[in-house]
This record gives sequence, structure tokens and C-alpha cells, in this order.
Amino acid sequence: MFGFMLIGLIWIIVFYVSGSSYPVPQLGTWNILVGFGIMFVGFLMTTRWR
Repeated sequence: MFGFMLIGLIWIIVFYVSGSSYPVPQLGTWNILVGFGIMFVGFLMTTRWR
């Protein structure tokens, strides 16, 4: 769960630092949504953690 959250955060940081050249240039600003989606999967996993 923490891995997904970190990967999503890194995805968004790479997008901003690279000037939207990475991680997937074809997606453009949709990279932000992908990053938040990955982080959301991590958040959903925390609700199942015991």
C-alpha cells in the first residue's frame, strides 16, 4: 500500500520536474490523473489493512 502511494507521488513529481516529457509524454496532463489513480489504489489498500 505504501509502495503504490510512493509510486503515484513519484509519478507526479517526475511529470512536473521533466516539464511533461516523462513518464508518458503521449498522455500529457493526464499523467497527473494516473499518478493520483495509483495513489488512490494505495489508499484503498489501507482501508483493508488490519
